[in-house]
Amino acid sequence: MSGFIWFIVVGLIAGWLAGLVMKGGGYGFLGNIVIGIVGALIGGWVFSMLGLGSGGGLIGSILVAFVGAVILIFLARLIKRA
Repeated sequence: MSGFIWFIVVGLIAGWLAGLVMKGGGYGFLGNIVIGIVGALIGGWVFSMLGLGSGGGLIGSILVAFVGAVILIFLARLIKRA
């Protein structure tokens, strides 16, 4: 159960940070969690394709999820413009 809670916390932090960096200001509590969790999946895939590891731990997980969330927001904005 505590692993699930940490997964939610990492998603929330990563989604919130990605919203700030991408000049969105955040997407609300649930939106940030969803963006962070999907970003974690995307970031994990990208990092594995590049042969990189997250370094483990909470900070590494947040970093991977953040990178994936930024990619997700960027792609969503490209699709929205098209």
